[in-house]
Amino acid sequence: MNQPSRAPLILALVLVGLNLRPSMAAIGPLLTSIRSSIPLSYTLISLLTMLPVLAMGFAMFRGARLAARWGEHRAIAVSLLVIGLASLARLYASTALDLILSAVVAGAGIAVIQSVMPGIIKSRFPDAVALLMGVYVTAIMGGAALSASASPFIGGWFGGWQHALAAWSALAAVALAAWYAIRGEIVSFSAAEQGAAAPAESFSSRPRAWLLGIFFGLGTASYTCVLAWLPPFYVEQGWQDTHAGLLLAYLTSMEVVSGLVTPALASRSLDRRPVLLLVLASVIAGFSGLILAPTAYPIVWAGLLGFGIGGLFPMSLIVAMDHMDAPRRAGQLTAFVQGVGYLIAALSPLIAGYIKDVSSSFTQAWLLLALVSAGMVAMVARFRPAEYPRHFAVQAARR
Repeated sequence: MNQPSRAPLILALVLVGLNLRPSMAAIGPLLTSIRSSIPLSYTLISLLTMLPVLAMGFAMFRGARLAARWGEHRAIAVSLLVIGLASLARLYASTALDLILSAVVAGAGIAVIQSVMPGIIKSRFPDAVALLMGVYVTAIMGGAALSASASPFIGGWFGGWQHALAAWSALAAVALAAWYAIRGEIVSFSAAEQGAAAPAESFSSRPRAWLLGIFFGLGTASYTCVLAWLPPFYVEQGWQDTHAGLLLAYLTSMEVVSGLVTPALASRSLDRRPVLLLVLASVIAGFSGLILAPTAYPIVWAGLLGFGIGGLFPMSLIVAMDHMDAPRRAGQLTAFVQGVGYLIAALSPLIAGYIKDVSSSFTQAWLLLALVSAGMVAMVARFRPAEYPRHFAVQAARR
């Protein structure tokens, strides 16, 4: 890839990444307004996060095949269009079913993009995978922060939560224009790879692939649960919707910082375990604060959760990509890992919503997530770089 072409591609990656969370992150800060129009139990509300994540899990397994059939550029372009139309449809939402269907459709589009993008990054930036994954994931977290903080204000300015949710279709239109502008580079690079591309393979018989998927899923469970329930949790503590939304925005802004800092730290060594332990310790400390003293230091707890979750997301994918040298195969592996992971993570908002309905408190949900994060610490010990080749020895021989 010629050096002058890197800046437009990076910009396009960032704009695409910004679109991968607003359809979910905008819901929580607007929940009081939505519930004033549409009667929703907490269990039903959890479906607004659970179902799109579930759709992401299933669609992940198809994303690589769609990219192989359509080409990487077209797959991402169509997915951006799907996300934009799903967001725009919320302007006319009047029932819970309308919100759920739009969330599921957007989730499918998000999944295809997330299944294809790691392979693009590894092939176009082979010497800076960790750093560019950090930039890409930071954009994802930035989109969540932007939508969480701005949606309540957009709703106030334009007359309702429907307008606040639909407004994010404009961001998809901007990203689609930027992605279209770099189509020549993506298409030509994909064509050059096509002759040497390995056929898609199943990783379902690989224990290490399942371990990576479970690790990614347990970490993402914390993200999806916090995304769905942190604002309602603090509204119950007496906060206004806008303040609760701003707290989520602060948390996601810390995810942005961590998404840049932790991959940069990890890039200094092939052994990613010290950084993984650091971010997991931060997640455990954040959940402990929500359990023991939620209103005493909310900024501290949100900051710890944001730093930990924001670092755990890219690091989980980077560790998965470390297992494969070939970009296309690394992309296939990360698609499998994310597919398994999102199917696991989809259950967390539903479980937390059920816990809230039966116990009138989110505290037990925070405790469960803290225990899950502690269990992930034991899993980190198995990520020794020297052992990576033996887990995919057959794939290595084929290369």
